[in-house]
Amino acid sequence: MTTPNPVKLAIVYYSTYGTNHAMAHAAAEAARAAGAEVRVLKVPETAPQAVIDTQDAWKAQQERTADVPTATPADLEWADAYLFSAPTRFGGAASQMRAFIDTLGGLWGTGKLADKTFSAMTSAQNPNGGQETTLQTLYVTAMHWGSIIVAPGYTDPAIFASGGNPYGASVTANGQPLSAEDLATISHQARRLVEVTAKLKN
Repeated sequence: MTTPNPVKLAIVYYSTYGTNHAMAHAAAEAARAAGAEVRVLKVPETAPQAVIDTQDAWKAQQERTADVPTATPADLEWADAYLFSAPTRFGGAASQMRAFIDTLGGLWGTGKLADKTFSAMTSAQNPNGGQETTLQTLYVTAMHWGSIIVAPGYTDPAIFASGGNPYGASVTANGQPLSAEDLATISHQARRLVEVTAKLKN
């Protein structure tokens, strides 16, 4: 699907073992099908390499995604919309995502993040692992930017099938591939973000 003035979407993620990487790419597929121009970008890793090397799964994920472009403030300046995805750590986004957010002060200070749309996704190891507070915290950041939050709400039955989180897709990470229910929720959230952004843009 092509449109004359496509929505430009930056999907920015951090993934330790691969769950949020898979979520980001599922969202990208749905967004492209909805007509968006999409960049899938990982945030810089801040953990010491010596620590990563002690965990085979973490190291393997780093190697698998070596060719994924690294997000920069310029990518967010380019975009009309942002979709962030990061694991939950103690009720908030992983520190790597927070560190990237802290590099965006220049864009925020010049108003270049205002009036753009924002949505977020997350994962945790158990269903009550802090996903909702992670998404809320990311949305508070977007409020400071002046961005327009586009949460999925209860706008599609898929949301109920995957746990019923109205703030955004929240996956229980168990080392398995994303379920059909998770993929449906992620796809709906990405399409909704593109559709709402297109209405505002055009």
